[in-house]
Amino acid sequence: MPVNVKQERQILPVGHEVVLSAFAENPEEALRGSIELREQAAPDPAALAPKELLVRVRSAAVSWVDLLMTSGQYQHLPKPPYTLGMEFAGEVLATGAGVLPERFRPGDRVLVDSLNVGPRSSGEYRKVGGLATYAVVPETAVIPLPATLSFDQGAVLLQAYETAYHCLVVRGNLRPGETILVNGATGLTGLATVEMAKMLGATVIATGRTGRKLEKVREIGADHVLTVLDEDGRVRRFRDDVKSLTGGEGVDVVYDAVGGDISLESLRCAAFNGRFLIVGWTSTPDVARGRGQKGAPRANMLPTNIIQMKQLSVLGCPSAIAVSKDPSIRPARLEQILTWVEEGKLSPYVSHRFEMQDYLSALEARWRGEVTGGCIVHP
Repeated sequence: MPVNVKQERQILPVGHEVVLSAFAENPEEALRGSIELREQAAPDPAALAPKELLVRVRSAAVSWVDLLMTSGQYQHLPKPPYTLGMEFAGEVLATGAGVLPERFRPGDRVLVDSLNVGPRSSGEYRKVGGLATYAVVPETAVIPLPATLSFDQGAVLLQAYETAYHCLVVRGNLRPGETILVNGATGLTGLATVEMAKMLGATVIATGRTGRKLEKVREIGADHVLTVLDEDGRVRRFRDDVKSLTGGEGVDVVYDAVGGDISLESLRCAAFNGRFLIVGWTSTPDVARGRGQKGAPRANMLPTNIIQMKQLSVLGCPSAIAVSKDPSIRPARLEQILTWVEEGKLSPYVSHRFEMQDYLSALEARWRGEVTGGCIVHP
């Protein structure tokens, strides 16, 4: 229960936070030694700046990007030590003197914007992650949690659906009646993309590594699901399945968050004049040097002859970078996403939940690909 400022100094207990102490060579090494659970002093509400809020974190998301950042192999390089967890949701415990009560007040359910707070942001709040009991955040980074969502769902909302929106609406121009191949469909952004593509009127062919996890993708709305690996764990020739499902034509759009051999096979699944959306490279996380070094000596390569012969449009889709280059594009997309959520058209799915003391198990589950949709830690 929220309490007033005078009481909070006396009853707010010491919390905990999950901290990255130094960049590792790769995320596996980080899991073995660079990440630790530390005590977190309870913030003093009286010390809040006029436009700050004190949030009690209820749900913090664990994403693939969170793990990749622990080795400095992602484009965002927050300087350690910092608290892990790009996205989180919770309740307001206290507000600064300059926060109007009609905007936020103690007890409000909120989510915190990962582009303004946390390791994917820049500025003075970059070290404030969601894997913590408390978070002191600026008012500009706080969004009311839609009444239709739980804290768990709110913690995985923005990264997933903003990525899907940027790919499908802004870059891919996905139209009703078109067919899209969604690779990595069981992941956080992949599942959101399946859901949004169906809402936009497309036929969805979703791919993944195991049939068991793809059943949830089918339940979310995929028209067809395909496994991409053969019995030996190698990428199989799934172009034949795609061609069969599309009358021999191939798909209008490919959403590819996986990279590597999946990308090469997916190019052959595209129709003439199709659009190929590059979203990520989860199958090849070591394209960049570890420990935050610059350069990408193992970057993915695409065959230009196939791109040429099929007249494909290959489109990079860096949602967060695009917003950083032009912040004016963001308010309209946020408003649209939140409207769809409030109308019940989008609803984030969370398959794994962990308590704070099991944070390593949460990180490992995400890294090993055990998660479908969202993975949550409850501080």
